[in-house]
Amino acid sequence: MRQFANPKFLFNILKSYMTDIDRLWKIDEKKLRKYQNKAIRNMIKYAYTVPLYHDKYKKAGIHPDDIKGIEDLLKLPFITKDDLRNNYPNRIIPRDFNKKNGFVISTSGSTGKPVFIYIDRFSAIRSLLIFARELKAYGGNWRKSKVALIIDLEPGSAEKAFFSESVTPFLKRFISIDNIKYIHLGDNPQKIIKELDDFNPEYLGSDPNMLRQLAHLKNERYGENVKPKYLFSSGSMLDDYTKNYVEKAFNAKVFDIYGTTEAGPLAFKCPNGNYHIHSDFVYFEFLDDKNQPVDFGEPGHIVITKLYGKGTPIIRYTGIDDIAIPIKENDCCKVTCQMIKKIEGRASELIYLPDGKTLSPLSVTGIPAKVMEKFDCHKIKQFQIIQHSLNDIEILIVLDKKQKQVEVTDEEILNELHKKFSEKIGNNVKIKITQTNEIQEDGKANQVKVIVTKIKK
Repeated sequence: MRQFANPKFLFNILKSYMTDIDRLWKIDEKKLRKYQNKAIRNMIKYAYTVPLYHDKYKKAGIHPDDIKGIEDLLKLPFITKDDLRNNYPNRIIPRDFNKKNGFVISTSGSTGKPVFIYIDRFSAIRSLLIFARELKAYGGNWRKSKVALIIDLEPGSAEKAFFSESVTPFLKRFISIDNIKYIHLGDNPQKIIKELDDFNPEYLGSDPNMLRQLAHLKNERYGENVKPKYLFSSGSMLDDYTKNYVEKAFNAKVFDIYGTTEAGPLAFKCPNGNYHIHSDFVYFEFLDDKNQPVDFGEPGHIVITKLYGKGTPIIRYTGIDDIAIPIKENDCCKVTCQMIKKIEGRASELIYLPDGKTLSPLSVTGIPAKVMEKFDCHKIKQFQIIQHSLNDIEILIVLDKKQKQVEVTDEEILNELHKKFSEKIGNNVKIKITQTNEIQEDGKANQVKVIVTKIKK
């Protein structure tokens, strides 16, 4: 905490607080691009002092002076997850980086190989300010609104670094922040809903799996006082069924917050259904399979460049593995930024068909929601889509046996699911619907994965 005794450090925090939160509402496209160009020049100069980037750039014949702005990003080589893994710890930071003034954070390691990176304390604080911006976009105020965040508070998690270790201990010395409550994601859901019932938050955020569990408890008449204005979902893909199930249980809208461990907060979904990218903090490229930019309205692989921070630079990073559709709208929410119409899901979670075509995750994960809409009920508690082979897909279904007042039978629901999945995926693939009492968490990711693929791409 010695940094907080440094007047320059405190001044930078104050300056960031005064300018960062409202910037995208006050800036126009020309000024935003000027801001981005300056930021990327500084980031490339910094990256050139990092052995991993220095070697990559020298091999590509690139010097920091060659990069004048965002348009020059295409000159730079990509950085992959394996690049970060293979060069950790000392080659992903400058030689003079003070590890005591930063954090080591890691991804969940859903593939079995987590990625570790360094962030400095000031970067963690700016990530917290981005959350304050998102809260403001939904009508909240970080100083006044009662906010409950159910997040991963294990040592080494990005959430612990951003929310509970960066600036919170310092702020508590001067102001009360009792209006913000952090709850560990690993706690028992019944314990969590009891805490929420006592706290009565106006805004409630967690990952889709936890929100689904809390919605089930809410339907079971737990948490009578838990009546948030809005709910936030982050951390993994929010499918339509889970969204509808949670919204009905809490009688409140769920908005998706998009972020990653490596690059921090990235975007937030607005009431109009679009994602606003924090374009003063990150820059998105949307590329096709040949690494060429796609047109607006076309799906592309996301490549991320982080425009701030010390520690491990994230420049032209391909490890996000998501596919999204960029759009161009000038008047949506009066925010100046890049925008996304839809995040299709992870490229690694695509459904592969025998004819060589693919289906995005969201093209199939919305089917249970449509089936429940047809029958006007929410009897499906949970589901998982498992692709065993090109010709064999199994859908695991957990039905809520306590909803006996629902007129539709279990058999009708399962038959309708089979019909809809077959129509979407095609007759060349065997579709099996399996009713089960429980779906196991992925042991590596510590969450239930909506799509599981067992085939090699």
